[in-house]
Amino acid sequence: MSDLVTLNVGGKVYTTSRSTLTRFPDSMLGTMFSTAIPVKKDSQGHYFIDRDGKTFRHILNFLRTSHLDLPDNYKEIKLLKREADFYQIEPLIEAVQQKEAEIMAVGQNAMMNISLDQKVQTVHFTVREAPQVYSLLSSSMEVFIANIFCTCAMFLNHLGAKFFYYFNGNLSPVCSKAEDRNRIVLEWVGSVGGLPEEEYTRQNLKRLWVLNKEVNGFSVFVEEVLKIATSCGFSMDPTYPSSSDFLNNKIIRLTRYR
Repeated sequence: MSDLVTLNVGGKVYTTSRSTLTRFPDSMLGTMFSTAIPVKKDSQGHYFIDRDGKTFRHILNFLRTSHLDLPDNYKEIKLLKREADFYQIEPLIEAVQQKEAEIMAVGQNAMMNISLDQKVQTVHFTVREAPQVYSLLSSSMEVFIANIFCTCAMFLNHLGAKFFYYFNGNLSPVCSKAEDRNRIVLEWVGSVGGLPEEEYTRQNLKRLWVLNKEVNGFSVFVEEVLKIATSCGFSMDPTYPSSSDFLNNKIIRLTRYR
């Protein structure tokens, strides 16, 4: 029980543990409750912090769980951002920034156009069959190209953060070097049976992943893009493209009206 701490934050009283408050030692709360720095107390003997009491609920829940769980249609993200900065909880600051980006990504009218194309590429490689015995083999593979344009750069950044290139044994964000904030161009190959893993690196062949799933074709890619887009308020444009283009997986247009 000696670990319990009662706080008066802007008039709202919270009870928690000292270990929760010091979960991030470099934060303001971590310093306040792990050192001998004098701390103000109210008339009831509660530690007093002159900040927004209502918002502290989210600060405390993050300290408990390391997750930022906000109500639907949360309207005070800017206030929460200021409070996170005041308490200097770096993981929370990052989580609030991410949440702010997601809110902005779904908060305006937008149009997104996706053009899909593919080609066949032949690769040549050697396989060691025995000591000093090598065979020269060839394999044809599909190369997939997706050109994504969106008038909302914030949403496009949100979308791009969900996809990763797999290359040389590592995953890297697809838009880390994007020069155009409103456009992402992806080019990747599907996995090919019999092609040694080192050949993907040697021949500069990138594969695409979304979450924990490899994208081996347009069907998976389109499915994942639509999931992300519809969760952010987009819907299929009923007037474009023509049915033949859509059925051939050539062009997809989505719109969002707020």
